[in-house]
Amino acid sequence: MARPKVHPDNRLRANTACTACRKSKKRCSGSFPCSNCLHKGRGGSCIPFKSFPGSRSRPTASRPAPSTWGESGIGLQSPLRSQTHDAATPDLDVDTPEAESHSPEATHRTHPRMLRNLQGDRVYVGKAASLSFLQLLRDTVTQHIGPSQFSQRSEDMLETEAQHGPLNFSQERCNADEKRQFVQNYEAATSGFLSLGCRDITFASLTNPEDPKSDQEKTRAAIVDLMVAIGAQSRPNDPECLLTERFYFARGQQRSFANFLEDPSMDLVRVFVLMSFYMLGACRRNAAFMYLGVASRAAVALGLHEDSSGSTSRDDNDQRPKLWMSLCVLDLLVSSILGRPSAISPLLTGDRNEALWIETNLPESGLVASFHLSLILDEIVTRLYGERAASAETADVLLGKLNNWSETLPQSLRTSSLEHENENIVRNHTLGNMHVACSYHFAVILVTRPFLISALSVRLARLHHSLSTGEPGEAPEEDPAHSRLAAACIDSAVYMLQTCIEVHDSGLMLRNMCILKAFIFAAALVLGFSMFAHRDIDSEIDEAFRGAMTILRMLASQSAQAAHYLDITIMLEAAINQQRQRLAAQARQRRSQYVSRIFSLNGDPATPRRQREGDEQSSIATPLTQSIPSYSWLQSDDGIGTVTPPMIDGTLFDWEGMDLPLWDSFPFLTESSAI
Repeated sequence: MARPKVHPDNRLRANTACTACRKSKKRCSGSFPCSNCLHKGRGGSCIPFKSFPGSRSRPTASRPAPSTWGESGIGLQSPLRSQTHDAATPDLDVDTPEAESHSPEATHRTHPRMLRNLQGDRVYVGKAASLSFLQLLRDTVTQHIGPSQFSQRSEDMLETEAQHGPLNFSQERCNADEKRQFVQNYEAATSGFLSLGCRDITFASLTNPEDPKSDQEKTRAAIVDLMVAIGAQSRPNDPECLLTERFYFARGQQRSFANFLEDPSMDLVRVFVLMSFYMLGACRRNAAFMYLGVASRAAVALGLHEDSSGSTSRDDNDQRPKLWMSLCVLDLLVSSILGRPSAISPLLTGDRNEALWIETNLPESGLVASFHLSLILDEIVTRLYGERAASAETADVLLGKLNNWSETLPQSLRTSSLEHENENIVRNHTLGNMHVACSYHFAVILVTRPFLISALSVRLARLHHSLSTGEPGEAPEEDPAHSRLAAACIDSAVYMLQTCIEVHDSGLMLRNMCILKAFIFAAALVLGFSMFAHRDIDSEIDEAFRGAMTILRMLASQSAQAAHYLDITIMLEAAINQQRQRLAAQARQRRSQYVSRIFSLNGDPATPRRQREGDEQSSIATPLTQSIPSYSWLQSDDGIGTVTPPMIDGTLFDWEGMDLPLWDSFPFLTESSAI
C-alpha cells in the first residue's frame, strides 16, 4: 500500500542539506549554519551542498555587465575585484568547506513566501521583502534561544477590512478652508515622492465647487477628493477626521470608476496613483499594488514612458515628466518593499530615463532625486536578488552608483529650512528631505543585507563555539568583503533612524507615514539582528533601535500596520535581552570556577535564573513580552500610557480580539509548496 502523501508544511527533511551533514548522512536542519555544525563548533564552514554535473570545481561569480549610469563621477575600482578574480582561479573541490568559506558571493538565505490575504487567497512576497528577512531572523533566534513569542508562525498577511457602509454624497463634509488644510497635509505626506501637477485642478475645484457632469470633470473631482482623503488620513486620530477620510476616499473611488476606465488620460493616472498611496496608509498593500498596475498600463497607453515632446501641448510637456517620475518612484518603492516584480521596470531601459532632468522649483527637486534613486533601486532588486547568490562585486558597483547619486544631490536636499516663517513650507521641505534620505538608506540596506546575514551567521557560530568550548580552537572566520558590506548595512540603518528621530523630535512628522513605517521596520530588523549577534553592547545601535520603537509607537495610534511592526519589534527586543542574559550567564559560569552563589530567593542559586527558565519553560513566551498589557506601548501626547485602540475607517480596531502576536509570523513556504 502506497504511503500517504505528506503535506509540505509537515515534512521534516530540509530542502538543502549542508556539506558536512550530507557526507556524514545526518539529518540537517536546513538553516545555515545548521544546528549540527553549531553544536560541533564548525558553523563558519557550514555551507549548502552544491552539485555541478561534469565538474568538481567551484563555479565562479559572473561578472556584472558594465554600468551605464554615473560611473564617471566615482572610481569603483577596489581590491575586491582582484580578490574575486584570484579566488575564482584555483580548481577547488566542492565538498571542501574551506573552498566556500571565503567566497565573494553570499548565498541568499531569504526566500520567497506565500501568505494569505483577508479572503484566504495566497499572495506572493519576494525574497527582497522585509517580511522574508523577518522569517530568517525568527529562525535564527529560535535556533539560539529556543521558542519564544518572536518565533511564532502564521500564514496571514496583515490587512485591514474595507468599509463599504452607505454614505450620503449629496452634501459636502468640509468647507473650502478645511479642504485647503487637508490638501496641505497631503502635500507634506507626499513630499519627495509625488508631484502630480494638480495645483490648477485643486485651485479650480476649491474656488468654484460645482457638481461634475462629464467624465473628465468627474475624474478631476476625484483627484481633489483623494487628496483631501490622504490629508485627513495623516491627521491625529480623531473620529471626525476618520469619517472625513472615509467619505472623500469613497466618493473619489466612485467617481474614478464612473466611466469604467474606458479612456486613459493623465488625470486617470493621477487618480490611481493617489488611490494607491491612500491604500498604503490604510494598510491594504495588495490593493495599492494593483492600483499601481492600472496606473502603469494607462501611462504606457499615453506614452509617458517615451519622450513625446513636440507632439503634445506645452502644458502637457511640463506635466508628463513629473507624472511619469511620480509613478516610477511609487511603483518601484512598493515593489521593492513587497519583493514583487514591478510593472514599470521593463520600461526603464533607454537613455531617456537615465538623462531625464527638468528645471523645477524646490519640491520637484526631491522628486527628481527620488526618481534617479528609484532607477538604482530597480537595478538592485534585479541584479542582486534575481540571482541565486549575491555577488560582492556587483554590490560594490551598486554602492558606487548610490555614492555617485548622493554626491550630485543639490544643497537644498541636505539642509533644513527651520528658519522659514511659513510652517507649511518648513514641514514640506523637511519631510521631503527625510523621504529622500530614508529612500537612499533603504537602498543601501537592500544591497548589503545578504552580506549582513552571511557575516552575522558566522559571528553567531563563532560566539556559540567560544561559549561551548571555552577555547578559540578552529573558530569560523568571517569573509572580509562580507564584513565590510555588513558594516555598511548597520551604519545605513543607524543613519536612517537617527534622521527620523530628529524629525520626530522636531514635531514635524505626520501621524500616518505610509512609506516611512516600512523603512523604519526594515532598519529595526537589521539593528535587531546585529544586537542579537553581538556580545558587546553598542550604545549608538541600541539608541537607534529604541528610536525606531518610539516612532512606531507614535504611528501605531492610528495605523494598524505600524502597530503590527511595533509588536514584532517589542518581541524582538525581548529575544535580544534573553540572548544577552544567556551569554552573560554562560560567561559568568566560565569565569566562576572558584566561587558560586549560595542563597537566592528565586530558587536554586547554582543555576542561573534565565538559563533555568529556558530549560523548564522553553515553549513559554519571554517574561518581557508576557508582562506587556494591552495597549501599554501606546502613549498619548501627554505621556499617559492608556489610549483607545486605533480606529480604521471610523470603527474601533480591537487588538484583543485579533490576537496580534499569533498572526505576524509569515512562515516561509518552499516553491514546491507555494501554490
